[in-house]
Amino acid sequence: MNKKYIPKEISWLSFNARVLQEAENKETPLLERFKFLGIYSNNLDEYFRVRVAGLKRLSLLSSKSKEILGYSPKATLKTIHEIVLSHNEKFEKIYSGLLHELAKHNTHIINEKQLNQEQSEFVRSYFHKEVRTRLMPFLIEKETTLPNLTDDAIYLAIHLSSSDKKRYALLEVPSNVLPRFVVLPEKDDNKYIIFLDDIIRFGLKEIFFIFDFDDISAYTIKLTKDAELDIVDDISENYIEKLSKSLQLRKRGTPVRFIYDRTIPADLLKMITKKLNFGPDDAIIPSNRYHNFKDFMNFPNPGRKKLFNEPLVPIPHHDILSGKSILSVIKKKDIMLFFPFHPFDHFIDLLREASLDPYVTSIQITLYRLARNSSVINALLNAVRNGKSVTTVVELQARFDEEANILWGNKLREEGVKVIYGVPGLKVHSKLCLITRLKSNVTQRYAAVGTGNFNEDTARVYTDMLLLTTDKKITNEVFKAFNFFSVNYKKDNFYHLVLSPFFLRNKIILLIENEIKNAKEGRKAYIYLKLNNLTDIEVIDNLYEASKAGVKIKLIVRGMLSLIPGIKKLSEKIEAIGIVDRMLEHSRFFIFCDGGNEQTYISSADLMTRNLDHRIEVTCPIFDKTIKCEIRKLFEIQWADNVKARIFDATQSNTFVRQGKNPVNQSQIEVYNWIKKGI
Repeated sequence: MNKKYIPKEISWLSFNARVLQEAENKETPLLERFKFLGIYSNNLDEYFRVRVAGLKRLSLLSSKSKEILGYSPKATLKTIHEIVLSHNEKFEKIYSGLLHELAKHNTHIINEKQLNQEQSEFVRSYFHKEVRTRLMPFLIEKETTLPNLTDDAIYLAIHLSSSDKKRYALLEVPSNVLPRFVVLPEKDDNKYIIFLDDIIRFGLKEIFFIFDFDDISAYTIKLTKDAELDIVDDISENYIEKLSKSLQLRKRGTPVRFIYDRTIPADLLKMITKKLNFGPDDAIIPSNRYHNFKDFMNFPNPGRKKLFNEPLVPIPHHDILSGKSILSVIKKKDIMLFFPFHPFDHFIDLLREASLDPYVTSIQITLYRLARNSSVINALLNAVRNGKSVTTVVELQARFDEEANILWGNKLREEGVKVIYGVPGLKVHSKLCLITRLKSNVTQRYAAVGTGNFNEDTARVYTDMLLLTTDKKITNEVFKAFNFFSVNYKKDNFYHLVLSPFFLRNKIILLIENEIKNAKEGRKAYIYLKLNNLTDIEVIDNLYEASKAGVKIKLIVRGMLSLIPGIKKLSEKIEAIGIVDRMLEHSRFFIFCDGGNEQTYISSADLMTRNLDHRIEVTCPIFDKTIKCEIRKLFEIQWADNVKARIFDATQSNTFVRQGKNPVNQSQIEVYNWIKKGI
């Protein structure tokens, strides 16, 4: 493995280890720690469905795969398996410890064998009323093939036995339609919770009553499948039809991971894995009684306040007054919204105002991931009903949101919205909105350029930034970007906005080279980057060159970092930290010294090859001096985090930044308090 770079798939596991640290962290409220177990589990599911699946595909290319990646996919898959097993062991210890802590607060998770009489009656009634009719077991015979098992669902593998015979069956746990956790009757101020899996175990004999077996036992299994889509560009076939076909294929994707209850009888395990065609090199992971811990993200609240974080109530931006025109505020000055510290309602209010303003002629917006009940969509539909021209660029390949986006696109089109389905061969990942107003033959444009999706659900838990501006240098080029989507993808000249895949790679490298030049000339030189991921080798090599030239580089990276800080004579001037806390760090911005005339950008793009070369991303310069200072201040607060920040190094040990004699600085809380003071 190359000592200059960490494979992104290995670096990702280091990120998920930081999530697991939060589940272990005794300073984090107890129910939040359960939630971090859920986040860890959900992350790992997607990791196997996408990244491990991709490596398995590449490993079939033999020697060519190493040329493509720069490292061996087979060796990396082996390392992944070892790390995942190690993390799984730690995960189970943490979960066991959390159950003990929960019991200290008089809250207990119990199974079907621990029920008292009143609870048994409750579970029996619940099983009859809610569960029984949803259970459809499938008998497994030696000569039968397994049905198409649902990716990411949990199944009970059922072992029926008596002294002279055995039978096997599979049964899907219907946690997609019923709650995974059911609250039982209390006793003596003690609260009790049971898994849906155990309610099914309680009633199994009623399901298999036609068989005369002495013992019926059930063991949880889970299958994870390759979720990547194969979409071949073929202009003769409708794009949506192609995507719909690919989504059906995803449901039948190749298995990439199998998790099982380690107490499962060997004969039942052997039969299932054989029918799934798993071999010795596949990810077969022994685990405990329960899987799909992502459901702990919605664990019932037993009503004990100190067990969870008090929500941070969003603070209205000091320039945006309730009941007053937002368009008129933006016309006077640029506004930067920092979510979730500022309310996403400001953007909804802006769209509503635009939909009602008689002088607004059009609204154009990119849509990547939308909230389940989207107020953004409602505002756009309202604008159409009020006679506005509305254009949406809907990205159909927003991973795991493809089906939802097809439905949203159809709904918008039915209501009279012009819907553009992305760009063939490129994902539209940019976050843009343009409102055009025409009064007295004067055109005024208002732009919103962001780092995150126009999604009010994620805006509550993701840190993101949204610039609202009427600066013509930006609005005219946002207008050009929408023309690019509308008019046969015709490229225009952009002098301020930086679009990938056309200009961003070159722009980033030129900015780094400028810092190198200044450093060599003895001038001040630094680069501060806040990102989700940094894995592109060309960019990393340029940052290494900058470090060798004496450029001071500070990186705040939430997820994958293939660059290794602190290597002698290579990256000594590079420091990097990652912050995992109650909100997901999602904002992306870049600060370059430029000889003292700081250049500041916000971006929808990470510095990954896919973002630089295979997506439509927009990186936007910040011209307003006040906002530049705000972004710099935000970086400084985060860089000084000594509660939730971890140090990145070659060992990927995720060591916490030490407080020393410095005052406690939990950056997300500090940013909230800073905004509360009225930046």
